[in-house]
Amino acid sequence: MNVSAPWLRSYGDVPHSLDYPEGSIVKQIFAAGERFPDISAYDFFGCTKSYRDFMEDIRLCAKGLLASGVKKGERFTICMPNSPQAVTMLYALNLMGAVACMVHPLSAEEELVRFISDSESVAVLTLDQFSSKLLDLLPRTGAKKLLLTGADEGLYGIKKVGYKLTKGLKIPRLKTGGNILRYTDLLKKGEDSGENYDAEVKADDVAAILYSGGTSGTSKGVQLTNRNINAMAMQTVAAGDCVESDKIMVAIIPLFHGFGLGVCIHTTLISSATILLVPQFSLKAYAKLLKKRRPHYIAGVPTLFEALLRLDNMDDLDMSQMKGIFSGGDSLSVELKRKVDAFLKQHGSKEQVREGYGLTECVSASCLTPRTFHKEGSIGIPYPDMYYKIIRPGSTETMPYGEEGEIAISGPTVMKGYNNNPEETAKALQTHDDGRIWLHTGDLGYMDEDGFIYFRMRIKRMIVSMGYNIYPTQLENAIEAHDKVLISCVIGIPDNFKGQRVKAFVVLKDGELPTDAVKESILEHCKKNISKYAMPSDIEYRTELPKTLVGKVAYRKLEEEETAKQQT
Repeated sequence: MNVSAPWLRSYGDVPHSLDYPEGSIVKQIFAAGERFPDISAYDFFGCTKSYRDFMEDIRLCAKGLLASGVKKGERFTICMPNSPQAVTMLYALNLMGAVACMVHPLSAEEELVRFISDSESVAVLTLDQFSSKLLDLLPRTGAKKLLLTGADEGLYGIKKVGYKLTKGLKIPRLKTGGNILRYTDLLKKGEDSGENYDAEVKADDVAAILYSGGTSGTSKGVQLTNRNINAMAMQTVAAGDCVESDKIMVAIIPLFHGFGLGVCIHTTLISSATILLVPQFSLKAYAKLLKKRRPHYIAGVPTLFEALLRLDNMDDLDMSQMKGIFSGGDSLSVELKRKVDAFLKQHGSKEQVREGYGLTECVSASCLTPRTFHKEGSIGIPYPDMYYKIIRPGSTETMPYGEEGEIAISGPTVMKGYNNNPEETAKALQTHDDGRIWLHTGDLGYMDEDGFIYFRMRIKRMIVSMGYNIYPTQLENAIEAHDKVLISCVIGIPDNFKGQRVKAFVVLKDGELPTDAVKESILEHCKKNISKYAMPSDIEYRTELPKTLVGKVAYRKLEEEETAKQQT
């Protein structure tokens, strides 16, 4: 059977299988902290917290939650960027047996109402700058309490004072009382509380709910258990072959995203390493961070690595300390990988960018390029205990090696199900003839005879023109191989004759002028690399491409723009 199982692994020292704990995610953090109590658990704008003090904050927060009326088994929404308060709250909720629901603070109002209502959250933690919006929305949800915090509450010393006297002055703070409570007051309640905060939490209990586009393109709450999150983190440590204590991981991917929560946060913490918390990405700050902090690990979406190539004044950047560079969350084109690898080598790194694959329905990564070997275009081999097979879309029939089909995944990181959505759960999680539960990902790909996986794209993103199947990522690879192109995005536009025609959006490298001559050059280049039926009918220049909230190229936004043009 065409299944990539542990015995197919023959590259590196990655184990075939791991022993997973039966307890909670927070117990794994406590175990890591007890091994190295004096190492910094996180660094937030230079303000650090040791594992010893971090664990104490988690306990205080858990006691404060209980004293404030939050009960075991209830849901609680964390509507925050990467920050000490958000990370502490995540594990405090787990410690006292509640469920953390992770939501982007910049979500639209109707999305927030839907997420908070769907998760049945009893309370919400958010930043002061979002407080008025959340307070207005709460009556439309089942949430009764609003917890507020500010960036300064994650700082100390001169940095805390400096924030209050600058940015802090511009952010109004709501008066506390009634259903409004400050995070710092919650911790004080914990200090005064004598309640038993250490709940019995089982591995198969839901630890977090993350909202994702899912395998069918509509946003759903993904229920992730303690086993799911612990297993993914342990698998990442094993497959990554690099995460070590007292080393630094940049956490730019937000913790409301599976990649951020699973890899940047939990994987780092169970390894007794340090999270460099970045609440908001900016190119200038990114450059300064790489130079000043010299992190050992970077995990990000392809646009983050594209940003590396845009950085100015980086001749003195030393990346010789790097031990792991991981790309996920979206497809990394062959050409972009080549460019990033060249950049890394130029700046002293011995590591290549390693592409992973996964989705929120299995926490995050479940497949990764081996450290010392890769096949161009491949997303690597499955993690320990993770099984992959390629099936004919709409069935459970296994496809032969080398033939494209839908990627299906089985293993300990596969979600419990979609929150309050048994119909979509039944579509995504199916029991096959082998008795295993398989996650039907909705992604196209294939497997070679060595067990390497090749991602093509989401099934729904495929362009069909004149009966031909056209895959945008393949076209983007070809376009980005042009020496004047930085990044591109290809979409299908409705066409009365062809069904769909191809349009490409292109961002040129810095200093290149968007002339007709360059456009003709790109088209001539495409003719050499793209089948005639898949050729772009139009190329539009952009100074940048739209991004989703987590930094992926928002191709649906471009599709919506083109649809709107046709309707006017």
